[in-house]
Amino acid sequence: MLFSIMQLIGGIILSLGWIPQIIQIVKSKSVADLSLKSYLLILLGISLMEAYAISLAVTGVGLAFLITNTMSLCVVLLVNILIVRYRTR
Repeated sequence: MLFSIMQLIGGIILSLGWIPQIIQIVKSKSVADLSLKSYLLILLGISLMEAYAISLAVTGVGLAFLITNTMSLCVVLLVNILIVRYRTR
């Protein structure tokens, strides 16, 4: 139980850590200094972890991991979408 709570708190902190980057992108409408390749690799890594988190949740363990990993996946996906959107301008 303690480790599930630690997972939730840590995962939420990691997911919220992306919010300042998203706010900066939206405000400046600039992604010139961001590497799409790096963010795509991060997205791929989190996607693979998501598959693992789903398999854990199906067996009845790892729900906290699934929740926080899904949050991270959504936030990093948003960063990738913003990079593509503002790169093409």
